[in-house]
Amino acid sequence: MTELYRKDHRLITKRIIVRGTLVLDTPTCLGTGDADSPTDLPLLRDSLDDKYALLTGSSIAGALRNYLRERNKGYGKSDRRYDSAALLFGDLFSYKDEQNITDEVERIKLREQDTQSPLIINDAISTKPIQSELRDGVKINSITRTAVDKAKYDLELLQAGTEFPLGFELLIEKNDNEQQLIKALALALQGLEPNNSSKSGEISLGMKKRRGFGRCHVKEWQVWNFDLTDASDRTAWLKFEHWRTGLFPEISSYSSIKDAFTQANINKVDFDELEKEDKRDRFTINATFNLASPLLIRSGQAETGRAPDVVHLKSHRPKKESENEPDPSQQNLVPIISGTSLAGVLRHRAERIVKTLQCSFGQNPECDEEPEIVQCIFGDVNKKRSQASRLIVHESTINHTTDLVQTRIAIDRFTGGAYHGALFQEQPVFANNDNKLELKLELRNPKEHEIGLLLLLLKDLWTEDLPVGGSSSVGRGRLKGKEAKMTWKDSTWEIKQNGDDSLEITPESDKEKLKDYVSELVKYIKENNNNEQSNS
Repeated sequence: MTELYRKDHRLITKRIIVRGTLVLDTPTCLGTGDADSPTDLPLLRDSLDDKYALLTGSSIAGALRNYLRERNKGYGKSDRRYDSAALLFGDLFSYKDEQNITDEVERIKLREQDTQSPLIINDAISTKPIQSELRDGVKINSITRTAVDKAKYDLELLQAGTEFPLGFELLIEKNDNEQQLIKALALALQGLEPNNSSKSGEISLGMKKRRGFGRCHVKEWQVWNFDLTDASDRTAWLKFEHWRTGLFPEISSYSSIKDAFTQANINKVDFDELEKEDKRDRFTINATFNLASPLLIRSGQAETGRAPDVVHLKSHRPKKESENEPDPSQQNLVPIISGTSLAGVLRHRAERIVKTLQCSFGQNPECDEEPEIVQCIFGDVNKKRSQASRLIVHESTINHTTDLVQTRIAIDRFTGGAYHGALFQEQPVFANNDNKLELKLELRNPKEHEIGLLLLLLKDLWTEDLPVGGSSSVGRGRLKGKEAKMTWKDSTWEIKQNGDDSLEITPESDKEKLKDYVSELVKYIKENNNNEQSNS
């Protein structure tokens, strides 16, 4: 019998096709790097029709690969040749543990083992024309608390609610570890599903993911399983309409990838075991606050028509289909606290706390230099070394608020009269009776003294001592804590503000543990002071 294939051909025995609908939950920056745009960071658009946004398959693959590696190995770990991430997404150009190999023969043998990814990921084009938002960013001097010269930028973002059709196809060869491949795919796709504490998945897309941008989730899945050793399945795959994007209306869809896999007779994954295989180490804070005073985070973009000189930052959030609205897709601007604003406030206060402690131990910290602990938590960029922020700060929406316009004028301190042309109007947000906002922080690979610093930051926010936004000198931006939940490893703490202004901490037996974290911060700064004195 004549063989109809060459020995170097791949013997593909199975093909698994996965389709899903991705929905953006927060504004997302899928930047193109185009220098000719009027904005500093413009959106990436489809080359055939620039009215639609483009989400490249390489961006999706990078986000899924990073999530899979972090779930299996923890944060900050390097890829290895035989990891699940390398098995599913292909080998890298080089691995960190192989860079010191000097034997050229051994290096060549390792390179011959390199494989391409068996997972095909399609580019995704938005289902509707681009609805964009513009956001301004500025660097604040921590000493003068004013904007740094030439440090302002703007970026173009996709609105929340934008949808993308996702398409995946997994190729399983005859000698592959089928169970490990399917398990890795299921684990990676689970990162796009809403988790218990949020409607968003754990995978974020685009730029500035650690400041709340790019949060998303997949609302529906469809899965097909083709066994190419079976003639009927082989014919079904050949007749499959691969050119169609998105979900097939005539096929049932599922909100969970687990249900979709079960429907497609893919039973090689124990989803209950997947939940136990999480190696990530993180400290999380979910806190609920009320507005104790008006809040104003300046926005460079306001509603069309007449508007005051300064308005509070608002962002579009899609309306729920259950709401009695004629068109849920219409613009629905809600006031927010951006992740960049909150992170900047926390960073400056953390620097102040650390430098105050340093001075109490006889140190003389430089005014224009950040302490090392602040750089380790919030990230740092310089010419020799750069480090991403380990603190994830999510964007927060503010519920039940009222917009009121306030008119202000500058007064000449010498004459007591008004400055000419110095009349201006501001529109901060004011709290209603049921007002609340939720702040979510996540610190990756935390140390005990770093948790102590976050607890001090939470205390300052809780007690109205740390204002957020602008015009803090006239009493704006104060928050009042109501309740908070903190988790680390197997420990959970809950803090609640009672009506008599007393704090209730549960469990009561772990109250001293929180104090110990703050003590570790003091001990850390004191020891660093002693080390510097001994070195000098």
